[in-house]
Amino acid sequence: MRPGFPQGLRTRLIIAFILVAALSSLLTATLTFRQARGTIVERAQDDAVRDLRRHVSSLAPNLPSEPDGSDLRSFVRQLDQAGGPRRWRTAATFAGAAAVGAPDAATAALRRATRDGSRAYVERTDSQGPRLHVAMPVGHTTPDQGRGEDPDVPPELIVYAVMPLDGEQADVSALITAAWAGAAPALLIAVFPALFSARQVLRPVRRLRVAAEKLTSGALGTRSAVVGGDELADLAVTFNTMAATLEKDAAELRQLENRARRFAADLSHELRTPLAAMAAVTGVLDAEAESGCLPADAAEALRLVSDETRRLAATVEDLMEVSRFDAGAATLTTDDTDLRTLVGKTLQLRGWEDSSRVVCELPESDVRVRVDPRRFDVVLANLVGNGLRHGAPPVTVRATVSGRALTIEVGDHGPGIPPDLLPHVFDRFHKGDPARTRSTGSGLGLAIASENVRLHDGSLTAVNRPGGGAVFTVILPHARPDGDVS
Repeated sequence: MRPGFPQGLRTRLIIAFILVAALSSLLTATLTFRQARGTIVERAQDDAVRDLRRHVSSLAPNLPSEPDGSDLRSFVRQLDQAGGPRRWRTAATFAGAAAVGAPDAATAALRRATRDGSRAYVERTDSQGPRLHVAMPVGHTTPDQGRGEDPDVPPELIVYAVMPLDGEQADVSALITAAWAGAAPALLIAVFPALFSARQVLRPVRRLRVAAEKLTSGALGTRSAVVGGDELADLAVTFNTMAATLEKDAAELRQLENRARRFAADLSHELRTPLAAMAAVTGVLDAEAESGCLPADAAEALRLVSDETRRLAATVEDLMEVSRFDAGAATLTTDDTDLRTLVGKTLQLRGWEDSSRVVCELPESDVRVRVDPRRFDVVLANLVGNGLRHGAPPVTVRATVSGRALTIEVGDHGPGIPPDLLPHVFDRFHKGDPARTRSTGSGLGLAIASENVRLHDGSLTAVNRPGGGAVFTVILPHARPDGDVS
């Protein structure tokens, strides 16, 4: 929308209503004015020609058959005196001689028009104010002479008259003033029906907006009231149909989701006990294979079965953890713990504390943080393990404290995360290397790490370094360098 244009629908409706009213008033006033002005001018013109013809008809018979200049001047003077309130000024010419009387009465256009005619001609001019010019050919006879002229011969006596139209112009001006005087109150009055109409139109729109906001917030049972039978009522019916469909689909989706979560939780729970037994048995068999009591092929097969059993057991544990997150059953058990101790235990449990594959850069001073140690261990172990599996050592664990936030960066020196996979790196069952159909991870590690960070009201992001390698950044709130943990 263009800047400065009213954006509110109510304002635009009112403006449109007023513009329509103004256009209607202007059009009506214009048509009325044109019609009235034409009527006023035409009536004044007809009256003037009729009066002039009457006076000329009464005075022309007194002229001699061939009047000279003095006769014409007397004739013109009598006509001017007979004009009265019309204030016309006349001139007369006989047989094409120079006109006698008012010099501006016989215009060139009228002289040309009456040269070969026998009827009156009228011309309106505005050069010196509104004026009416009349040219009237006269076939006159003297009292003692009959009308003997040939009707096909043009008359030789022509009377010209010019008269002002000031009175008529005043009437036209009064019409204009009256039109404007009537249009202004009409526009003011139009504001009230405009407000009423805008309110009537916008009321169902407002109801639909409120219902849509409630629907957006999750209240799928919201419905809009249907009032009337117009297009807005049809829109409300369509909205209610859409809301009912959404509510039904959402209920079905929730049921399917709950069934899927329950199935995953039940299956993981049922697999946990037999997998624990299998892991114990494979542990014993691993010891037998290491002692050399089994043939080489059997020992290799046993190691493969043992590795797959441990991998399956880890996947089941991850699935159970995910099911707890989905069910909202995951809780925090926080404790004030030294940061160096937390990181050291995680690396020690995985055999990474003395390895050159993992490098730690931690604050020299003691930093105590309030976190859930078990979940913190899961986050850090998943991030470091992901860097070792899919990146390249050394994996750097860097921790910094700024204000009330603890920032932990875990970066590797591998090729980084492909740009098309970067937005989905925390999705469940996402594989860091899609070219491999099978990997040692379950595809749930980063998703579980993200959920654990979220439980701490923190954030976990992933980016690629310009020089190569991926960097995962964990930001946890409520950590202070002086040991005061809120």
